[in-house]
Amino acid sequence: MAVTIGALREGTPLETRVSLVPEVAGKLTQAGARVMIEQGAGTRAQFPDSAYKDVTWANSSEAVLEQSDVVLTVQPLTVDQIHRLKSGTVVIGYMQPHAKKAEVKALKERGITSFSVELIPRISRAQSMDALSSQAAIAGYKAVLIAADNLQKFMPMLTTAAGTIRPSQVLIIGAGVAGLQAIATARRLGAVVEAYDVRSATKEQVKSLGAKFVDTGVSADGSGGYARELTEDEKRKQQEVLDSRIAAADAVVTTASVPGRPAPKIISRAAVERMRPGSVVVDIAAEQGGNCELTRAGEIVEHQGVKVIGPINLPGDLAYNASEMYARNLLNFLKPALDKGELKIDWNDEVFAQSCLTHGGQIKHEPTRKALEG
Repeated sequence: MAVTIGALREGTPLETRVSLVPEVAGKLTQAGARVMIEQGAGTRAQFPDSAYKDVTWANSSEAVLEQSDVVLTVQPLTVDQIHRLKSGTVVIGYMQPHAKKAEVKALKERGITSFSVELIPRISRAQSMDALSSQAAIAGYKAVLIAADNLQKFMPMLTTAAGTIRPSQVLIIGAGVAGLQAIATARRLGAVVEAYDVRSATKEQVKSLGAKFVDTGVSADGSGGYARELTEDEKRKQQEVLDSRIAAADAVVTTASVPGRPAPKIISRAAVERMRPGSVVVDIAAEQGGNCELTRAGEIVEHQGVKVIGPINLPGDLAYNASEMYARNLLNFLKPALDKGELKIDWNDEVFAQSCLTHGGQIKHEPTRKALEG
């Protein structure tokens, strides 16, 4: 019997993305699956219902939850939504396992098999499934546009009849996917760009994009492509060098994060006070507590003439492309488990095994299990 794959209209007011776009819905249908979508699911991402072909429409999220064998989502399902799922239903999407403890407990108790896109291993074979990277690229791009929009300066150098305008100095902190896209975008806009990351391996990537690498003498190369958390001595050493570069910048974009933990504090109040009036800090990590001491998620804080901006859900600002990329990530994740329209998960596949949060009434992700159950 063909598996029913469902997609919801996201219930969070600020979430404009959709987990299933027409292109991907069509590919799932061609693979033999039955696709069920809540009416209006893609409207906020500029995918009208008329763009979807050969799908089954549901007039409520409850209908999708109750009838689907697989539910695709962007934001984590609520506890009430989880209780509407059939036992054994598969849910794929962002789960925020370190923050959504009640939801994880409900997934376990209801016997739901859940896959968290945050847990997909960063291996070569899984690059096409890496939703963290696809959405981070959008965040990095958008953050620089926000910085440019809030600066009272040109980004590029201009030679005019009224004289030469010097280019803006931009500092990018963190050279992961978001940081590298921020570097590339700032360079495209003509800024002079510096970048810093605690992982020394990023130095060549930064330089290849035309930016100067800020060397603080501290390296924090970690496992799985992430940075490890720094010691207090390392943080102090890093701060001394970074503070001088922050003070020289017209715009600073921060992207540093440690999975499952609050974002590291990299920019202090004192560092902001050394910046020139009119400068801008855009803190991509605002939703994880922020890299700047003054950051408030969803707000613009002006401190001694410096704007500290804490944007939330930056991918949602480019919902059309963000949804396309995210839906393709989910398709690439799900496709190996689809066999002539039936769902057959290979638990020996490290991608499925490592990204599984709950299955069979158990929490399979060990750090989350320890946090909830001890």
